[in-house]
Amino acid sequence: MNEYITGATTALITPFKNGKLDEATFATLIQRQIDNGIDAVCPVGTTGESATLTYEEDLRCIQIAVEVCKGTQTKVLAGAGSNATHEAIWIAQNAQKAGADAIFSVSPYYNKPSQEGLYQHYKAVASSVSLPFMLYNVPGRTGVDVLPDTVKRLFEDVPNIIGIKEATGSLQRTVELMAKIPELYLFSGDDAIDYPILASGGRGVTSVTSNLLPDIKSKMVHAALLEDFHTAKSINEQLIDINQILFCESNPIPIKAAMYIAGLIDTLEYRLPLTAPSVVNMKAIESIMKNYIIVGA
Repeated sequence: MNEYITGATTALITPFKNGKLDEATFATLIQRQIDNGIDAVCPVGTTGESATLTYEEDLRCIQIAVEVCKGTQTKVLAGAGSNATHEAIWIAQNAQKAGADAIFSVSPYYNKPSQEGLYQHYKAVASSVSLPFMLYNVPGRTGVDVLPDTVKRLFEDVPNIIGIKEATGSLQRTVELMAKIPELYLFSGDDAIDYPILASGGRGVTSVTSNLLPDIKSKMVHAALLEDFHTAKSINEQLIDINQILFCESNPIPIKAAMYIAGLIDTLEYRLPLTAPSVVNMKAIESIMKNYIIVGA
């Protein structure tokens, strides 16, 4: 099994141009992450608009990430989730064939399975591959919460399930998970509480903000993992304003707008039903961004 991923990971945006995947820009964005200390890139998650990508686009994003990261210290933690188990298996198996280093898989959305359904779903998907596998719990998006006892059962029963991207927004949940499963590789999936999760034993973060500020975010995470909590806390406090504004509308609307304002992407395109932010929010994002130095912009 591959070495487990820890540290600062980025939930990559997916750039489009004229309605199609902008492969060249995507590769450039990934290289920028590598150059600024990010430990792993995460293609085709929620931030990557995975719900509106075709299977072919989904796989191509993973392939590009693998190609760009090859020969570097930066790993590929590929998204492989669906509300249909057989589809999630297909994505996970193809991500493994493409050379991804690990998988993270969002819980099934819309159909609201029971805890037993979640267990059987994740067991089937994780067992279909040999890569290290992380659950991804974001009930605000999916409508279902993968409860700690279910996480513990999966961790104990499925050898390659090693962790969870925890995005309930609850520190209490993090404390409970770490108490029940001390060996769990728990990643923060919520930029606003990355620091306290790391200080509570988290092994890493999967960040939206690091699309824009990979250098700052990686320094914060690495400081925390070295138990330099004074430095990590100080950096985290510097990020409060940008973390807040990047969630003024549904993710990834604001972060994509910020990347466009910074000149890191040439076109501001989303897949419907997502649309550009309001004029008011666009101005607010631009105003907050003036407080930060954006490398490579």
